[in-house]
Amino acid sequence: MTTAAEPEVGRGRRRKEDARLLTGATRWTDNLRLTGMVHMAVLRSPVAHARITSVDVAGATRMPGVLAVLTGADLAAEQGSLPCAWPITEDMLAPPAPSIAVDEVNFAGEAVALVVARTPHEAHDALAAIDVDYEDLPVVLDPAAAVEPGADLVHPDLGTNASATWAFDSAEAGTGSDVDRALADAEVVVERSFRQQRLIPAFLEPRSVVVDPTPGSVTLWSATQVPHVLRWMLSAVLGIPEHELRVVAPDVGGGFGGKLQVTPEEVLALLVARRLGKPVKWTESRTESMLSAHHGRDQLQRVTLAARRDGTVTGLKVELLADMGAYLRLLSPGVPILGAFMFNAIYKFPAYRFTCTTVFTNKTPTDAYRGAGRPEATFAIERMMDELAAELGVDPLELRRRNWIGHDEFPFTTVSGLTYDSGDYEAATARAVELFGYDALRAEQRRRRAGGDEVQLGIGISTYTEMCGLAPSRVLGALRFGAGGWEHAAIRLLPTGKVEVVTGTSPHGQGHETAWSQIVADRLGVPFEDVAVLHGDTRVAHRGMDSYGSRSLAVGGTAVVLAADKVVAKARTVAAHLMECSADDVEFAAGTFSVRGTSTTMTLAEVVVAAHVAHDLPDGVEPGLDAEATFDPSDFSYPHGTHLCAVEVDTRTGRVRIRSYVCVDDVGKVVNPVIVEGQVHGGLAQGIAQALYEEALHDENGTLTTATFADYLLPSAADLPAFTTDRTETPAVSNPLGVKGVGEAGAIASTPAVVNAVVDAVRHLGVTDVEMPCTPMRVWKALQGRRADVPTTPGAGGGLGSTDTRGGAQ
Repeated sequence: MTTAAEPEVGRGRRRKEDARLLTGATRWTDNLRLTGMVHMAVLRSPVAHARITSVDVAGATRMPGVLAVLTGADLAAEQGSLPCAWPITEDMLAPPAPSIAVDEVNFAGEAVALVVARTPHEAHDALAAIDVDYEDLPVVLDPAAAVEPGADLVHPDLGTNASATWAFDSAEAGTGSDVDRALADAEVVVERSFRQQRLIPAFLEPRSVVVDPTPGSVTLWSATQVPHVLRWMLSAVLGIPEHELRVVAPDVGGGFGGKLQVTPEEVLALLVARRLGKPVKWTESRTESMLSAHHGRDQLQRVTLAARRDGTVTGLKVELLADMGAYLRLLSPGVPILGAFMFNAIYKFPAYRFTCTTVFTNKTPTDAYRGAGRPEATFAIERMMDELAAELGVDPLELRRRNWIGHDEFPFTTVSGLTYDSGDYEAATARAVELFGYDALRAEQRRRRAGGDEVQLGIGISTYTEMCGLAPSRVLGALRFGAGGWEHAAIRLLPTGKVEVVTGTSPHGQGHETAWSQIVADRLGVPFEDVAVLHGDTRVAHRGMDSYGSRSLAVGGTAVVLAADKVVAKARTVAAHLMECSADDVEFAAGTFSVRGTSTTMTLAEVVVAAHVAHDLPDGVEPGLDAEATFDPSDFSYPHGTHLCAVEVDTRTGRVRIRSYVCVDDVGKVVNPVIVEGQVHGGLAQGIAQALYEEALHDENGTLTTATFADYLLPSAADLPAFTTDRTETPAVSNPLGVKGVGEAGAIASTPAVVNAVVDAVRHLGVTDVEMPCTPMRVWKALQGRRADVPTTPGAGGGLGSTDTRGGAQ
């Protein structure tokens, strides 16, 4: 064991896992080949809502290579119901959620039969020989219409399409004043409706499952974000003793929340493997993924904002309809509830009320997608701040300055009851404005408007914060979340001087092996290259809560720090014994123990060997230098930043081109700036894609019409601008690393920045909103339907001047 040459934390190392990932020297789930393995294919309903009147599998059973054909009726007694781990209210309605339909299908893409064959091609060929008869039922697609009296029902046994209504009122909670009074007393009231379109996670690696059903030691490999959660839930659903089930997440090619799930196919593969006594593999096609893997977003938002004429906000009311799709998946109902605490964002609202109704429709279930509730909330409030600025005729950046929390006001308890620990919105904004050239762009905008240019310039702003590092457990419990928010880690020092780190987090592209190695290298004073990070296997990492919600570093990384500190504490005791001094006199730095005031030293490598051979240890000290730690933070972490976007809109065609994009994010202390930059760029791509490109669409029969990348527009690098990024740094106080989350920041902040820019470009022409995605057709149609009474001269900062705004803009 040698010592590290220089500090690792803060160093921009290339990710150590990338060499194997990029060269194919790795193991994805679909790469696995087990002796005697057979292949499963799933037949999916082409209709959104129907009774299954018959399923004829005779033809499929005679196809070459087919070993079994099973229907919902065959598996009804043993499949159980897929779990929902977040019952947001005591009276929440949750219908049984089968992995394979028995009597009725409730969305297009739901499994209705499966084939097991010797090869995947034979299995898929046999699907075409299965004949299913359906009796059509009414299709429910619009969540607003679904909650109207007399609406058709997705699940008639429930008597309603409303699953639950969850509410927060600042007056009742004691965190603020009465919002009705704030609205009644307001000098300005602005009310708007926004739609968060349905999105598809579209991860790089499609889902795949392999099951080895060896009795007493069942192993399931899955392209999942949550191996520990999956093991727990599968054991509960199928009655497999948890200690007899091993779940492995090998290298996983992206997730974005789309693999934060207990999927029907994982259940079915287990059932089939157990029934046949053979290893079984299932790997989805891209179209299968887009049809049946859960979708994201899909909310209708009604937002009402109260303010004084000087721009000071006084109240906020939010009413949501959240489309759950046909069933409640693992976290479905809780996703909009996460957003409930973020609508107030960085602003000092005195009064706030949030109400959300979750609604069933005959569509693919929704669940977490990058940001999970926070992007939806940030979009709404940042759009509303621009709308208020337009009503008052003030610059939208100035309006934000008048209302945000000052850097000297932290810690700050918000109207939604969260306590933001640290932040400096002024610094991040000042840096973003400088990099963006804000004043010069506003001047250019005024010139273009005055000259009547056919291509208009728009400037969009998003000053955001988010709650991430999903924890603490007590808060999650108060929200009725079905699990804790802690994380576990273990560190093992090997006698050769190498270090093994076992983490309960489960990466799917975030670079944990690199970042965790950097943290441990600094904490123990060992070389970065001497640290190996083990993860994703419930038999190796026996405890963990996995990766989602930007929690891995703030929670999981802190658990690694605590385990490392325990190792050092034990090593100090051993070193003191060997150097014949008091442990209180022993100092540790850069991998070496020294006795204060003397030249006596001992390296950590020497202590490791001494602890391993155990020839001369202090009484009561066990051999070896291993330690475990579990961390449950006292609060969430709250990254923030300012994103500025300039777009050019061709008023003849509606085409939008992003001219420049600047973001300055504050994610606390940075472990690896290269990883941070990658996470920000990836998030920006997804947020911009929501603003301009992506949308899951259904026809009037509930058929997904965007089930391939020919129809679902996923932008490439050629469709995205170059980004200018920078950072400010206000360390978090809820963890010893001072880190905040970064994985979701770009996706949260960028969507409103882009849409605000699009609207800003054409607001002086009478356009006050463009529904996402802001396609050329939608922008063009908005221009054709613009208000005829709008003056052609813009107000300050590009906003429209307003006369008497009491009563709001409709």
